[in-house]
Amino acid sequence: MFGKKKTTPQIDKDQLELIENAQKRIKQKKRLYVHFVLFLIGCVFLIVANTVLNIAPDFKPFGKEWFLSAIILWLFIFIYHFFNVFITHKFMGKTWEKDQLEKLVAKQQNRIEKLKAGFVKEETVLAKSEAYNITKTESQNTAKKLGLTIIVAAAENDAIGLGNKLIWHLSDDLKRFKSLTNGHHIIMGRKTFESFPKPLPNRTHVVITRQKDYKAPDGVIIVHSLEDAIDASKSDSQPFIIGGGQIYKQAMAIADKIELTRVHENFDADTYFPKIDAAIWKEAANTFHKKDENHNHEFSFLTYIRK
Repeated sequence: MFGKKKTTPQIDKDQLELIENAQKRIKQKKRLYVHFVLFLIGCVFLIVANTVLNIAPDFKPFGKEWFLSAIILWLFIFIYHFFNVFITHKFMGKTWEKDQLEKLVAKQQNRIEKLKAGFVKEETVLAKSEAYNITKTESQNTAKKLGLTIIVAAAENDAIGLGNKLIWHLSDDLKRFKSLTNGHHIIMGRKTFESFPKPLPNRTHVVITRQKDYKAPDGVIIVHSLEDAIDASKSDSQPFIIGGGQIYKQAMAIADKIELTRVHENFDADTYFPKIDAAIWKEAANTFHKKDENHNHEFSFLTYIRK
């Protein structure tokens, strides 16, 4: 997040999936190229067969020479192959499926939150409703007691990182991060932790990873889920979620507060912060900062509280 990424000898699940998808795309394009070459050779053969070898000179489907019909039919097959490789794959491939799944999950989450808001207004029904009492999981209750806070810097288009690094350098933002998190537990994913040159001083690091045998320096707490991370931070009155993208998405459902640095520009990125739903979050503070000799971008410090 704030330093150089450490090199690791292992390939994680996401990297392996990217490599497999790339290999699959290479094979698809290779087959398309072979099809194109065969199509050209086949066209020449059909023309020679009709004009030089004089094969079936009287066969004229649709009033055209038979080799023209054969070439046109083959051309349609090649166009379909081309469309399938470059168009259908883009809109119906794995990336498209993941985007659609995330959109559906987000819509479902919004519906759940609206239902919860409706329940709150009906206090009499709520008092009798057993379903209301079980909607909050144990981790949500723990998070509420702890005052779980998300801290993040995000662009106008919600970009937060590229290549496991920050896209900008804002000295006041780094000072604010240090001031707010100093003395607290900071919860993060493995890749975010590995972006640090070394653990940050005067903070307890809680690292979430799927790797069962992951090694970390002394004092760093290793867990395998966000729920375990919250449980490991229960001695802290205000633990902070500091990234990365997937951890932020999970924490949005249970966090109490968001400390956001909004950088007032759009950036290319490979990691994004989830949209902040105004129906769920209320803006409690907003401080604007102009560009200056130490800051190349305008930005604002925002605080959101769950309604």
